[in-house]
Amino acid sequence: MPLTLLWMQCGACSGDSMSLLNADSPGLLEAFGNLGVEVLWHPSLSAYTPADRRRLFADLQSGSRQLDVLCVEGAVIRGPSGTGMYDTVEQRPKKDLVSALARRARFVVAIGTCASFGGIAAAGDVEATGLQFHKEEKGGFLGRDFLSRSGLPVINLAGCAVHCDVVIGALTALKNGIVPDLDAYQRPVPWYGCTVHQGCTRNEYHEYRVEEKDFGERGCLFFNMGCQGPLTLGSCNRQLWNGRSSKTRVGVPCHGCTTPAFPRPYPFFQTRNIEGIPLDLPDGVKRAHYMVYKGMAAVATPQRLKDRKTGV
Repeated sequence: MPLTLLWMQCGACSGDSMSLLNADSPGLLEAFGNLGVEVLWHPSLSAYTPADRRRLFADLQSGSRQLDVLCVEGAVIRGPSGTGMYDTVEQRPKKDLVSALARRARFVVAIGTCASFGGIAAAGDVEATGLQFHKEEKGGFLGRDFLSRSGLPVINLAGCAVHCDVVIGALTALKNGIVPDLDAYQRPVPWYGCTVHQGCTRNEYHEYRVEEKDFGERGCLFFNMGCQGPLTLGSCNRQLWNGRSSKTRVGVPCHGCTTPAFPRPYPFFQTRNIEGIPLDLPDGVKRAHYMVYKGMAAVATPQRLKDRKTGV
């Protein structure tokens, strides 16, 4: 039996769809073919007429056509004043269609951070929220007690954008009857069970507090440049973009885009600190221990790390 999939796009920039098109090992069409995925509708890829689309949505809502996976890209827009009329389909609020289809689907998958937690749109005035979370607070659009027909809550594939391999990996698991463990924010642990810091090529500089205050150098970006890698769960340095890179590998601080609080309400390229001590320390690191470690690391720094700068 094919795995039927419908992709709804709500308040989003299409970045997650663009990411999905980058899949190459295997490619998107090959992956869907191997898995037996039948894409019922994707707003950018499907060639339905308006009449065909209306008929499809009606069949799915009535239950006369099976819906296995509902993928939602983008935050659910509830404005103005709870009407949802800022974001419509067929002159109907998309939020109403999402609600109806979510209750018919075997699995509901939030594609990207906006769909998972509200993301960028939640910072505006359009009353945007995630499917089952609003930032860190559980509830969101569908409510804290929502379960799909499989008995699962919304599966959150966070990221801005989410990596194509994460989407295909999650669909592969569901197709094969494997339900991955979910963390407290309903992200699958196989892809969100380690920090972005793990696998970062700047790790040794971090351990010895070899800090950078500008772009283009080789040292750590956590202490001054706002890097969220040690605080953020994600596979960016294990599943490289285009098979070769990540933000930190090209000298850009991690923005923490898989976290419920993204985007942060303070500058991306500055580390909040008091007298050089970051306000936010990596999980499990106590402030008192960090103070001792800071001095020891500075004394023990190998010369080869001190001589890191490019062009020297």
